[in-house]
Amino acid sequence: MRMPTSLPAASLLLPLGAATMIIAAAPARAGTVEFPQVQSMYHDAALCGGNIRSWADTDPKWPGRAIINVQALPVGGFDPGEYSFAPMCETVATVAWRNTNTGAAGELRVPILAGFYGSEHYAVFQDTGPGHIVVNVFTDMPNIPAQSAFDVPG
Repeated sequence: MRMPTSLPAASLLLPLGAATMIIAAAPARAGTVEFPQVQSMYHDAALCGGNIRSWADTDPKWPGRAIINVQALPVGGFDPGEYSFAPMCETVATVAWRNTNTGAAGELRVPILAGFYGSEHYAVFQDTGPGHIVVNVFTDMPNIPAQSAFDVPG
């Protein structure tokens, strides 16, 4: 007697469905909110510009705190030095935040040195307090600033 082909397939899908239900019932997890990228010019080159990423990480394990992250993407430009089309450029990125629930405010200022491969990843805890946080991201050079928001668990 031959077993129907649909039975083995169904027996494989049953554990998958059970795992989905277990995952759906899991408690709140850490969250990441990516802010819009900031387009900016940079110092220290004849012409240099690029985008800067920033985002916030939150977790119920860190009540009232968030990690603010900043990183430059690869820059493009021209420098009259030895490596004309691979300049090293610098700017200061600022992530200014305000908690709309408590009124608390602060900022993270990061000097960024970026080149052909972008920059280092800068990440710093900020004591925002629990609530809804609004952010403004900008640089000390001509730029198109970004605004965003995220929530910090209590």
